[in-house]
Amino acid sequence: MLMSVKTIQEYVSAGETPEILFWVGCAGSYDERAQRVSRAFANILTQAGVKFAILGAEEGCTGDPAKRAGNEFLFQMQAMQNIEVLNGYGVKRIVTACPHCFNTLKNEYPNLGGNYEVIHHTQLINELLTDGRIAIEGGAYQGKKITYHDSCYLGRANGIYEAPRMVMDRLDVDLVEMKRCKTNGFCCGAGGAQMFKEAEKGNQEVNVNRTEEALETGAEIIAVNCPFCNTMMRDGTKHFEKEDQVQVLDIAEIVNGSLKS
Repeated sequence: MLMSVKTIQEYVSAGETPEILFWVGCAGSYDERAQRVSRAFANILTQAGVKFAILGAEEGCTGDPAKRAGNEFLFQMQAMQNIEVLNGYGVKRIVTACPHCFNTLKNEYPNLGGNYEVIHHTQLINELLTDGRIAIEGGAYQGKKITYHDSCYLGRANGIYEAPRMVMDRLDVDLVEMKRCKTNGFCCGAGGAQMFKEAEKGNQEVNVNRTEEALETGAEIIAVNCPFCNTMMRDGTKHFEKEDQVQVLDIAEIVNGSLKS
């Protein structure tokens, strides 16, 4: 999928202002699997006629991993650098496909002088569908049994449960909930910087436990909203040797594959 995405610097140079800044994030920029989600979401925005920009090379890590790992000094250094760039461009509204970036930008940057309206990509997709800027149909996912995994930073940390489900409800799919969902959701195993360290002693990996619960629903697709969850749940399906039978897809990918032309 080839597309041209403008940087905010290009908009400013042309004397224009984008509707929204797409914060791509480290995973969305550098992880090969997460890059597919970034492209899918960018295509949704393009099809909706949204005037959006990215920071490109000027975007740095939000500092979430450093903060969760206990390095507050590094977090503040990374955050202040990003805030200087964002404020320099006068950014007001930010969307991101990573709940970790979402939580940090929304809840922790204001204390350092970074005040923005920050929304998650599932919220914006729902907004675009509600406003009629895009339309979806079942397509390749029509009739498929799908279970949705609530990421910790979108769900329990920020109380966003309905927007992703409202998007799924618009597709002609069979949405089945896991036993632990919404306010009683369960972590994929990557939060709190666990993504970047070896597992602690225990009887079962967290992601294996969560994937087992997802597989028990009989779903053909595990829908996620986070690049970390995507990795952990895919590793879980591989553990059970189900990667060929059960797909792990970001909601943006499902919507992008169901857009009405």
